[in-house]
Amino acid sequence: MALRDELLRSIWHAFTALDVDKSGKVSKSQLKVLSHNLCTVLNIPHDPVALEEHFKDDDEGPVSTQGYMPYLNKFILDKVTGNFDHQDFNRMCWTLCSRKNLDQSQLLISNDDAFKVWCIFNFLSEDRYPLIIVTEEIEYFLRKLTEAMGGSWVEERFEDYKVQLSVRQQSLNAWELILLVGSGQFIKGMDRQTLSMGINEVYQELIMDVLKQGYMMKKGHKRKNWTERWFMLKLNSISYFVGEDLAEKKGDILLDGCCSVEPLQDKEGKKCLFLIKSSHKSFEISASDKKKKQEWIQAVQTCVSLLRQGRPMPHREARQKRREMRLKLQAEQEELQLRMSELQTANEAKQLELENMRKALEEAAAKAAEEERKRLQTQTELQDRYIMDIEREKIVRQQMEEQVAQKSTELEQYLQRVKDMEGMYRQLEDALEDERRARQDEEAVRRLQARLLEEEAVKRAELEEFHLQQQRAIAATEAEKQELERERLIKESALQAAMKQLDQLEQERQGALEQYQTVMKTLEDAANNTKTWKHKVAEHEGMLRLIQPGSKGQQMITNWGPAAFSDAELSHRQKKWQEMKNPEAQAQ
Repeated sequence: MALRDELLRSIWHAFTALDVDKSGKVSKSQLKVLSHNLCTVLNIPHDPVALEEHFKDDDEGPVSTQGYMPYLNKFILDKVTGNFDHQDFNRMCWTLCSRKNLDQSQLLISNDDAFKVWCIFNFLSEDRYPLIIVTEEIEYFLRKLTEAMGGSWVEERFEDYKVQLSVRQQSLNAWELILLVGSGQFIKGMDRQTLSMGINEVYQELIMDVLKQGYMMKKGHKRKNWTERWFMLKLNSISYFVGEDLAEKKGDILLDGCCSVEPLQDKEGKKCLFLIKSSHKSFEISASDKKKKQEWIQAVQTCVSLLRQGRPMPHREARQKRREMRLKLQAEQEELQLRMSELQTANEAKQLELENMRKALEEAAAKAAEEERKRLQTQTELQDRYIMDIEREKIVRQQMEEQVAQKSTELEQYLQRVKDMEGMYRQLEDALEDERRARQDEEAVRRLQARLLEEEAVKRAELEEFHLQQQRAIAATEAEKQELERERLIKESALQAAMKQLDQLEQERQGALEQYQTVMKTLEDAANNTKTWKHKVAEHEGMLRLIQPGSKGQQMITNWGPAAFSDAELSHRQKKWQEMKNPEAQAQ
């Protein structure tokens, strides 16, 4: 529906409300007020002088609708750019017309809900004045309303209502539709709040072009935190608000044919994620469950597809198709009526023609009797000839059957060959597929070998570097080793010398031990001899003295043991022994 047609529907309601006499005429003062209000809500400059000049010949009388339309088109509708609030415009027209036509006491719905039904009526009404809504559109609206309220559509109840409408004109005006919805005739079992919510949902879809709306979580671009927002999907954008009352708008996601939407894996404790990629930014959103996630993804994809194809909203396209279908049916009905009239005229002419033919047939009957006799005679002759032809045909048929049997056998053989060829073709395809896979595997192995060769080259370089380092270390170690070997040889020589000395010392120790044992034995023998000689000396020489009490001198030790003789005696004996020893040494 073009913008001009939409505006004209609402303006028509306001104009007819000002037409108190229902004569199709409104006073100039009322038109001035209407024009000023229209210019105000449509955001276009108002020119009161133009209105005066347009109706300067009608100062004394009212102005007709035809007289106002040129002014409305030229000075108001032609200047409309679309930069205005459609809802404010509809509210203004509703305010003018609802006071006269709406009786709120008979309705179960609020004035705001009645306004929304009025807007829906303008959307679904026919393209002719006075505006009406036909039965098909009434059913579409009521079905939508029932689905929005979560109820089930009762076809029988509406069929009864259609019968009532057919008695009249099969259509309703705006106020009759509001009364139908507001009276609750088709919402039995539903409360007022549910009805109001259903009307609002249908209004959002049909009038505000909202494809889908609801709460979801959105990830911020700066803080990267998740916040719950109320999302509203339209054809060109997704707006998100703080709450469903739409009081505070937080931003828009602009949609175009380049946008895309894709599901995401669960992360950061969030589930049912999906990503919307627009021309400027990407938005991560989390739905409450998988069903809503899929519904939102499908809805956004639908919008993007419509934008790419340049198509309008689905409900607007469906409404246009329904109107075109009604116009087509109407044209077909008119054509059918015209054809029925033509057929009736043709039927009367045929009746007259048949009467003439009947008379002609009666005359022809007599001629036919004579011709019948001749025909029977001719038929007998033909019958005999026919029998002969049948015999010949039987022979020909047998020959044809034999040929058909032979052809059938050849066909079966041919089909068998075709099946064999198909089998061979499938085997060939399988072989080609295996070869393709083998080539893919070979290519993968080649890539793997190339990667392994590269890794081997890197490892080889590392090993060569390590080998060089090791050789350098070995060279350094070899010098140290030679030095240590020299030191080891020196120490080993010293050790061998020490070992030799130790062996010598051991031998000497053994010799000394043997000498010691010999000496000890000699001493023992000498001690024994000494005891013997002391005893003898004591007996023969009388040199033994008794030890007197008193201070002890230094005790002397001799070869014979402790002795009790004086120092003088000891010196005398030592001197005598030396004298005896010296001659013996000299003699040797």
